[in-house]
Amino acid sequence: MAASLCIRMLYEPQRSLAFGSIGAGYMGVGTAVDHPIRQFLVQNLTDVPLQFSFDGINDHFAIPAGGFYLNDIMSNASLSKAFFLSQGDRLYVKTMGAAPTIYGVYFTTMYGRE
Repeated sequence: MAASLCIRMLYEPQRSLAFGSIGAGYMGVGTAVDHPIRQFLVQNLTDVPLQFSFDGINDHFAIPAGGFYLNDIMSNASLSKAFFLSQGDRLYVKTMGAAPTIYGVYFTTMYGRE
């Protein structure tokens, strides 16, 4: 069978966590991812800077109020040899001081399929 030159980008349902659920300890942003993730977008639409983690223990990156983090892990690589956000990984968030008072955090994930 010939190898496909086309990899479709598909979206998992967006995950979110409302401002009232974000506190001093890490909370999960929705559920774990269902597929190996090729690209993801994290949006902090709250009014305070937030800290994020992929293990719920260690700080991995911060996003300022109203900011975002876009990671194009491997959108131009093949399905068989790639660098992915692993299936089953989960995003966690906590405050860096003051509690947020508006909106929330949004986690958008994309995966590939031939």
